[in-house]
Amino acid sequence: MKVSDFYYDLPQELIAQHPLEDRAKSRLLIYDRKTHAIEHKYFKNIVEYLREDDCLVINDTKVIPARLLGNREDTGGKMEFLLIDKKGKNLWEVMVNPGRRADIGRRFVFGDGILKAEILDRTQEGTRIVKFEYDGIFEEILDKVGIMPLPPYIHESLEDSNRYQTVYAKHDGSVAAPTAGLHFTPDLLEEIKYKGVDIANITLHVGMGTFRPVKVENVEEHKMHSETYYVSNQAAQTINKAREKGGRIIAVGTTSCRTLETIGDSSRRVHPGFGKTDIFIYPGYEFKVVDALITNFHLPKSTLLMLVSAFGGRKEMINVYAEAVNRRYRFFSFGDAMFIQ
Repeated sequence: MKVSDFYYDLPQELIAQHPLEDRAKSRLLIYDRKTHAIEHKYFKNIVEYLREDDCLVINDTKVIPARLLGNREDTGGKMEFLLIDKKGKNLWEVMVNPGRRADIGRRFVFGDGILKAEILDRTQEGTRIVKFEYDGIFEEILDKVGIMPLPPYIHESLEDSNRYQTVYAKHDGSVAAPTAGLHFTPDLLEEIKYKGVDIANITLHVGMGTFRPVKVENVEEHKMHSETYYVSNQAAQTINKAREKGGRIIAVGTTSCRTLETIGDSSRRVHPGFGKTDIFIYPGYEFKVVDALITNFHLPKSTLLMLVSAFGGRKEMINVYAEAVNRRYRFFSFGDAMFIQ
């Protein structure tokens, strides 16, 4: 299977540069896998397509201000860090720019010196392992000196950083938002609960791997970066009870989907736990847990489009994406949504 099999033509003007004022007024494409029928609605209409006893699984990770702009301690040369993964106490894996200034042993300062860092190691992927030095609480320091790390295809500044957070974001740790969840509002979630739909909160901290292009020709040769997940006993029980009652397990976003497929077994039950997942889902994968998927429209040739194609069918999804382009849907993080059932 070739990466080129997941290409589609997308006009640049359809890449959403800012969120809508009302989250729930994004458009919603409904795709039925059995009948291949397509409907065009608004996200607030999602309630009509949910059933009593269904379970909506949301990812409550919270995006941290992971972009740091600073200077070399000795020369003052500019440096940019992007936090990727916490490796230990005060130890982080980071992307650096420019890389030529980030040799092992080099030191950098951020926020007039309230945060300092030393390069300890270089990984095979070219990222760095750094140790941070500061007085106080790291998360509070980060709030002062860090910047929200918007995706590279968004070129406009974001006036309200909370618009790159879901309304249920709770646990710090992501460098990118689980964007399918950006469409929900508190009122919409209450309406969903009132209908008799259970909501299970799980956590998967999204890493920069979500934006990294697939550089191999054959899909099967691509290696996913690992991400940290946590699923509580309560969440697992909620999901399993919905299954027992005959309800559908509906993943909100590819991050929830990947987590559910990581913790699921052949009996279609899920198990609580904490760990790392590098699961790579592409066509040919047999889903163990997920019955329906709420998702945004993803980049051509991306692993996210491959996952969606595994769920909805490759040819089918390419056709659906062509329909979305023709209908002038808004694409990517701040764009419109799709419900595949």
